[in-house]
Amino acid sequence: MAKWRRLENAAKIFPATSGKRDSRVFRFSCELKETVKGEVLQEALDRAIKEMPLFQSVLRRGIFWFYLENSDIRPIVVEENRLPCSSIYIRDKRTLLFEVSYFKKRINFEVFHALTDGTGAMLFLKCLVSHYLTLCYPNVLKDKRLVSYYDATEEEKEDDGFQKYYQMIKGKKRLEKIHAYQLTGVKNGEEKFQIIEGVLSVKSLLEKAREQNVTMTVYLTAVFLCAIHKEMSKRQERKPVVLMIPVNLRKYFPSESCRNFFGWIDVGYRFHGEDSFEDVLKEVKEFFKKELTKEGLSMRMNDLISLEENPFLRVTPLGIKNIFMAAANRISERRETAVFSNMGAVNLPEEFAPYIRLFDVFISTPKIELCMCSYHDNLVLSFSSCLKSTNIERNFFRHLTGLGIEVEISTKLYE
Repeated sequence: MAKWRRLENAAKIFPATSGKRDSRVFRFSCELKETVKGEVLQEALDRAIKEMPLFQSVLRRGIFWFYLENSDIRPIVVEENRLPCSSIYIRDKRTLLFEVSYFKKRINFEVFHALTDGTGAMLFLKCLVSHYLTLCYPNVLKDKRLVSYYDATEEEKEDDGFQKYYQMIKGKKRLEKIHAYQLTGVKNGEEKFQIIEGVLSVKSLLEKAREQNVTMTVYLTAVFLCAIHKEMSKRQERKPVVLMIPVNLRKYFPSESCRNFFGWIDVGYRFHGEDSFEDVLKEVKEFFKKELTKEGLSMRMNDLISLEENPFLRVTPLGIKNIFMAAANRISERRETAVFSNMGAVNLPEEFAPYIRLFDVFISTPKIELCMCSYHDNLVLSFSSCLKSTNIERNFFRHLTGLGIEVEISTKLYE
């Protein structure tokens, strides 16, 4: 009998809400300094999947919940031949929930969010790239430790962090729910979105952030809020601009899991006319300090899992649950204007550095989302958007270039 595991709390929403409007697919990429060899990449993938077998799972439908089941389906590398972040999950079809492709110097890893979160996806891509480079340069990269840095047991890799760290917290005040400003404008249509990427120096941005005594994440959050505000009318200022910021819970609760284990905070600012950037930055800094705590994140986890543990909901058939989850998702979307995902710095053994230029990530979205990750001094800021207008992205990068920071910008429309 095939091994199976239920979806963790944060993943349950994705099968119920994925579709043409939002495929719920990440794309993680590694740009090398030489052209990718497809046959070598296939061998690297065969090795990576043995090291991280959770990714060979398929999604199955149960009576009450979806669940993951191990499979023997071999993942096949392809030369890129379709739009990024296209749907991977096909309802009631036994297929893998990720794809590996390549184009010129890029290795692409796309994954359905129900299988893993950004941290887990990056772990897999790092494993894949490590095996690939070791196969390409065996005389230089021959030490096995270079591809075995993910030191966790199979049980730890497949751990459900939500169930492990859930505690019923009574008497705590629930977080206030507000309606945020919603972006307006002509949209590209279903399954069509555009990517605008900026590559800049980590050192140069970090210097500007330190001048204000804040982190790069806090600094860029304020820049993003102000970039959106510049496109708002006075009437629209009645509602706050709210950014949903996913949080890697592994930094607060010890876990080596490569499954979904994330929370989030909603960072908002209510603009009143000519607010200065310093005004916004100060409030964002205080909000991060107040909300980005183990206690605050535990409270959110408590709210989510207590709902899942509701006796009535537990025995409700999956088809009815899906209807309620889709409706709840639409309501939740009204509480945020956009999303900012910081994937952090990509760390690999220094032996790989001569062969890698950068890593980047973006995600399908029915709104606008900014993803950030860095490798050495190359910081990549990737906007994905369903809107035809690129004014927000323009405002964002103009702020950075106005500081004297050089930004290499590229734009792609996928349709």
